[in-house]
Amino acid sequence: MSELDLVNDPYQAIRPYRDDEVGEILTGLIYNDEFVRAITHYQFPRLSEWAGWVVRPIVRILLAARIGDVSDVHDFQKLVANYMAKMISRTTTRLTCSGIEQLDEEEAYLFVSNHRDIAMDPAFVNWVRYQYGMSTVRIAIGDNLLRKPYISDLMRLNKSFIVNRSARGREMMTALNQLSAYIDHSIQSGHSIWIAQREGRAKDGNDRTDPALLKMFYMSQRKQRSFSEAVERLNIVPVSISYEYDPCDANKAKELAAKASGGIYQKAEFEDIDSIVKGITGDKGHVHVAFGTPLKGDFETPEQLALEIDRQIYLNYHLHPSNLAAAGETVADADLARFNSHLERVSEGPEREIMKQMYANPVFNQRRAQGEV
Repeated sequence: MSELDLVNDPYQAIRPYRDDEVGEILTGLIYNDEFVRAITHYQFPRLSEWAGWVVRPIVRILLAARIGDVSDVHDFQKLVANYMAKMISRTTTRLTCSGIEQLDEEEAYLFVSNHRDIAMDPAFVNWVRYQYGMSTVRIAIGDNLLRKPYISDLMRLNKSFIVNRSARGREMMTALNQLSAYIDHSIQSGHSIWIAQREGRAKDGNDRTDPALLKMFYMSQRKQRSFSEAVERLNIVPVSISYEYDPCDANKAKELAAKASGGIYQKAEFEDIDSIVKGITGDKGHVHVAFGTPLKGDFETPEQLALEIDRQIYLNYHLHPSNLAAAGETVADADLARFNSHLERVSEGPEREIMKQMYANPVFNQRRAQGEV
């Protein structure tokens, strides 16, 4: 990238694609053999094994026809919305939300969210905003999930921007400053943002905001204003997303059990991609998205701000029968039977106890936040 490019477009390396870039990116995807192979594999898993050479050209033609009318980001997101509607009808019993009436559709917000599913957390936030006639958000996504160029292209077409987690040393400080400036730039230019409250999913069900994330928000502003003023400027809203059933819970339990036993859990090369697919296609039961209250007032430190974000996430978390059953509270017999049956997906012992605990932790956190424990 030339110096002139950096001046004219300082966030080019990390920002979502613009409308004028969509056509070229989509054309590249159609002619990307790896992307076409991946689509063929997921759409026709058995057929692709022995007749992929026949099926792939057909898939390429179908893809070209499907995206032929897509000319900008809005068109692409309408295409995504069609798939979202089908996914919601197939994998959830219902999708509900609360707190959205507190949001002004003309305002841009920095949504700091708990994190349970790699792709679906921001997707559900976008979906409920879309249903209420609000603009979709820009989504923070780690570069560890973008090892395949076609995945990076797809995510950036869908308004994702890149968090450079692989940087080290001085390069890391430069990347964090750029990210901080981009988040502030987005909010000030009227574009809402979704970002997880910490790096990685809360695999044990314990939602905790990392103060280091909040320090990053302030990095690009520290010479212009106080931390409290920066918080006010960013218009932060805590978000709680709860799944009655987590499609990836068994995998999470196995990973945590392996680590707890003193062993080393070695993640497979494309395990995150597999988790994305499982999160999209797996049964979720009832999903609830809860928007908190925009943060106002004085917050002198990132740690103080983190406590308030956590407090709202805990109090607004919708407790499902699965959570209550795991915590030993009374639920209907049918709900208890379903939860116990769900636990049987992992072996007895540490894995099952860990899975049970991950569903119970939101209950305990909410009770503490309510002052009941």
